[in-house]
Amino acid sequence: MGHVVTLHMQSSRAKRGVTLSSETGRTNRPHKSLPLSKMDYETKFFPRIGGFGRYTKKVVVWSWFPSFAVALNVTSSMFLTMTPETFHCRPDPLLLPMSNLTEEELIRASIPWDEDGGPSRCELLKNLNGSVEASGSSDEWERVPCTRGWVYSTEWNLVCKDSWQIPVHNICFVTGSILGYIVFGALCDRLGRRHCFTFALILSCVFGAVICFSESSVVSLPLRLCQGLSLAGVSVSSYITRLELCDLPHRLTVAMVAVLFAVGAETVLPAVALACHSWQILQAVVTLPLVLLLPYWCCVSVFPESPRWQLATSQIPQVKWSLKEFTIRNQVCLLYGVAMTDSLLSEINSVYEEDCQPRFYSLLSLLHHPVTRRNCLTLSFTVFTAAAIQHCFTTDLYSYSTHFYLNYYVRVSAAAAASVFLYLLANRYGRRGVLLFSAIATCLPSLLLLAFKQNLYGVLVLALSTVGLLFCQVLAVLSVFFACEVMPTVIRGGCLGLVLASYSAGTAASFLVGLQTDFYYLYHLILAFFTVFSIIVILRLPESNRRPLPDFLEEGESQRRPLILPSPLDGAKQLGAQNLWKDQRRKSLRVERTPAQALEEHADIPDGNPETPPLSLSDTASQDQEYETLAETESETAL
Repeated sequence: MGHVVTLHMQSSRAKRGVTLSSETGRTNRPHKSLPLSKMDYETKFFPRIGGFGRYTKKVVVWSWFPSFAVALNVTSSMFLTMTPETFHCRPDPLLLPMSNLTEEELIRASIPWDEDGGPSRCELLKNLNGSVEASGSSDEWERVPCTRGWVYSTEWNLVCKDSWQIPVHNICFVTGSILGYIVFGALCDRLGRRHCFTFALILSCVFGAVICFSESSVVSLPLRLCQGLSLAGVSVSSYITRLELCDLPHRLTVAMVAVLFAVGAETVLPAVALACHSWQILQAVVTLPLVLLLPYWCCVSVFPESPRWQLATSQIPQVKWSLKEFTIRNQVCLLYGVAMTDSLLSEINSVYEEDCQPRFYSLLSLLHHPVTRRNCLTLSFTVFTAAAIQHCFTTDLYSYSTHFYLNYYVRVSAAAAASVFLYLLANRYGRRGVLLFSAIATCLPSLLLLAFKQNLYGVLVLALSTVGLLFCQVLAVLSVFFACEVMPTVIRGGCLGLVLASYSAGTAASFLVGLQTDFYYLYHLILAFFTVFSIIVILRLPESNRRPLPDFLEEGESQRRPLILPSPLDGAKQLGAQNLWKDQRRKSLRVERTPAQALEEHADIPDGNPETPPLSLSDTASQDQEYETLAETESETAL
């Protein structure tokens, strides 16, 4: 056993590369605490703790509810600061010293007419001589601001002279999201996924409750920024944990179901907003789901720490405890007995040294790893373009119809269709191919609307805008998911936070352009060029479909773009990797069986020990030899 592990450690060092310095002549060896192989957790640890068993599935289901709560709070800002389509000042009888006037006559006599021929929204008429009919002299009437508020008032009555505060509120919220994604993404790599999630969840509940009692719109600005920061922490930590607890076949499905949870929150929110008679009640209602998530803080089993991250950062005592908990809760002991857990822990002790110290990484590590840095920046640019160009398609929708709820549900339907589209095609055609197709499908409607919008029928404008919204949603969702798959575990939080911060930056850019509508055409033209450029840079991305998540920076550097015309040797290696994964997956099927099936199957075996032992860490040397032999055989056959 010890001899096999020693051979495996030597083979792993050879794979990671032992370089000889030309200047000093000394051998530069990697850190002693690096794990054995890039497939260690996927094929050796994860199957032995129950795989995607009953408990793991429950944790994944519990991780979907934060997506619902976060989406409810993020989208509610649209309703809290929404300007009504039609509103006017509430009539004031004191401004018209006339008695016996009906309400309709009072409105007709109080509201002046603007130069565009419509009733004024922000002013009332004050009669100076007590006559309802104007006598033709301008001295008899005076235009004064609203004195009793407005009909169809908004949050803090942000209309007329205070309407400038609406984009400021939105920009503060988005700025907080940008900071939150970057800060909490980095903290996820340093403190852990669970600690960041619980801390951000508590902060979001506190700030959501405080906003309910804020009476001034100016005071609410820093609160909105802090709320956006905390909600971003909840989102990024739950997203990473969700994917790191899944096995390879279920990653895409789990991520798309989480998107549908967010879409469900956006779908029910208009009905909730209509049922609430004031913005304080609406703010309290959307904060309630976050409060209901507070048991996640108390119950470690509901939202556990990621064992993959603990193993990648060499936190050996913590990863032992986590693996033992997963083994017990997935009921693996009923299959293989307590010796199963003891064997796993003893093999970890034989591989890792007693004085093994944890190693943590930050985004500064990207400076020395160009391939990982390029992939991260490419996906950040892609998601920024997808988020920013959504404003262009939404604006074109408003040119067809100004009805708020029609345009709102078109955008929500596009998000739902995007998740279904990815679920059906991203596994079959690969992440890179679908991302490239989505960028092309986003670029074409944008260029057509830029060139021929004035000459197109309204229905064609609606169709092109809807198609553009659909595929820019696909581009954004898949870019985030792609980033989580290709970034190494040791810096996955920081990289994913950077990508999500780019999405929020694109949203902030759309808010800024909304303030200066004169630059809309130039803004749309620049984003169309960005979309064309994103098609080019996507070609340099790797393919992550049917591949395990990378854990270390060295593995991230090995993820390079696939060749357009791969050589026979590359095809043989890929085929060998797929066959090896199938064999290892077949060996781990026994772990995923129910306790009743296991007891029935092993009833005739003494001491409940199965004939086929579970996958062991000591199998690595033979697996490496099997992989190399299979690759050489396939390459000779292909040649």
